Amino acid sequence: MNNQDPIADMLTRIRNANRVGRRMVLIPKSKICHGIAQVLKDEGYVDDFDVIDDDKQGTIRVKLKYSMSGDKVIHAIDRASKPGRRIYRGVGDLPRILNGMGIAVVSTSKGVMSDRKAREQNVGGELLCTVS
Repeated sequence: MNNQDPIADMLTRIRNANRVGRRMVLIPKSKICHGIAQVLKDEGYVDDFDVIDDDKQGTIRVKLKYSMSGDKVIHAIDRASKPGRRIYRGVGDLPRILNGMGIAVVSTSKGVMSDRKAREQNVGGELLCTVS
């Protein structure tokens, strides 16, 4: 399948799996998707992820996280910058999602990172998605 926007595909797969209560979701591997998965793990929105290498592109297996009572940890995950309309923000203009209760994932010159880490390192970049 030819996919023009791997980030939107990844977010849609996570959103759909989360909606039906799946524990795991498979995502086609790319560097940007690997970076987003790492940020989601570091910020505590997913339990873990691992890369399954095959002789082709590879796959990222993301283990979704739920509370002890079965409540979803990810309530909303939305694409911000799109291929038709890129959104770039400086370090001072990075949004605060739910007054710091959510995160924004930013692609910077130092790699993919959360908005908190971008503020710490004083870098801005392309606003990929928001998670709450």
